[in-house]
Amino acid sequence: MNHDNKPVRVLYSFPHKLGADRICYTAWQQVNGLAAAGADLLVFPGAVKRSAPAGVRVLPTLARGWMRIPYQVIGSMRAFALHDYIVSRRIEKLAGQIDIIHTWSQGALRTIETAARLGIPTVLERPNAHTRFAYEVVQQECERLGVSLPPGHEHAYNEDVLRIEEAEFKHADYLLCPSEFVVQTFLDRGFDRGKLIRHIYGFDEKTYFPGPQQPKDNKNGLTMLFVGVCAVRKGVHFALEAWLKSPAHREGQFLIAGEFLPAYEQKLAPMLSHPSVHVLGHRNDIPELMRKSDILVLPSIEEGFGLVCTEAMGSGCVPLVSDACTDLCRHMENALVHRVGDVVSLSQHITMVHEDRAFLQELRAEGLRLGPEITWGSAGVKLLQVYRETIAAYADVK
Repeated sequence: MNHDNKPVRVLYSFPHKLGADRICYTAWQQVNGLAAAGADLLVFPGAVKRSAPAGVRVLPTLARGWMRIPYQVIGSMRAFALHDYIVSRRIEKLAGQIDIIHTWSQGALRTIETAARLGIPTVLERPNAHTRFAYEVVQQECERLGVSLPPGHEHAYNEDVLRIEEAEFKHADYLLCPSEFVVQTFLDRGFDRGKLIRHIYGFDEKTYFPGPQQPKDNKNGLTMLFVGVCAVRKGVHFALEAWLKSPAHREGQFLIAGEFLPAYEQKLAPMLSHPSVHVLGHRNDIPELMRKSDILVLPSIEEGFGLVCTEAMGSGCVPLVSDACTDLCRHMENALVHRVGDVVSLSQHITMVHEDRAFLQELRAEGLRLGPEITWGSAGVKLLQVYRETIAAYADVK
């Protein structure tokens, strides 16, 4: 059993490009936070886009120097399987030198099986809800809207992915869940609560911080912002409908920062053409957009955490989100939360902060107060404690 005064020896296996976009950014920030918290880290990524902190050992599995095995050429699933095989072989030589192994989906099954044989506990990161649940709810909403996902889309039903991930869910010792919404999707599939471990993601306080002129007073129109991939899963159609039902659209503006799936954009064209709606496309100035906006809207039908929620709070931008998003968004405290698909409630929430800027200010102030507790540094401290508790629980069971 690992004692609290000894560094936890962590093998962090990530089959993608550490430090690239989306989950690759999440993994990179986790590594940074864990290093700052004092973990003894050995990181096996597929490749490296951004360097890890000094002192962290990083040994890519699919790259050496300038040479890389191209994911696109051999296919992502083959690349992830190769990564998993290489990691499983490496840990054979590391028995007794690792306290816990942190894995990510689609590149973990061999690693998990080898770790079990060697008596090393494993945790599997779940940045999203249960995959089968995600496939089902997205497909249902696509059918309701009459929108088809393009072949190969990450949320289009894929039996091969589902088979691999469900095997990983089954064999990992514990699943790391960043929100209660994620936990519930696994409980609904019959998983034991003791296998589902909570942790959080965070935000980079050096990048996301409040501007000096928020919130605007009632003389100015409300600015609402959406950030992310404009897909059915994210519920942009709910946001547009709620915005146009609220009086806020008469003087305000709704900024949409993200790329649309073509079929989805075509379906929403009548609402997107409203003069109060501005489709910005992909942007690299998201922190500044958040500082200039009053509210962030994220009406997702399925979510793992919603990093933009914590980034918005850190920027002084109040989240108006569905209950599929992070539970760090607390209704009537630092955010306004509606049930998935409840356009009426979302429209009422937009109207509420449009008409009562003092209330908007209260929500904003509470979000900023929470900020230091939800940075990536704080998330790293929390995750390291989760490791310690997991190692102890595993030792008790064994």
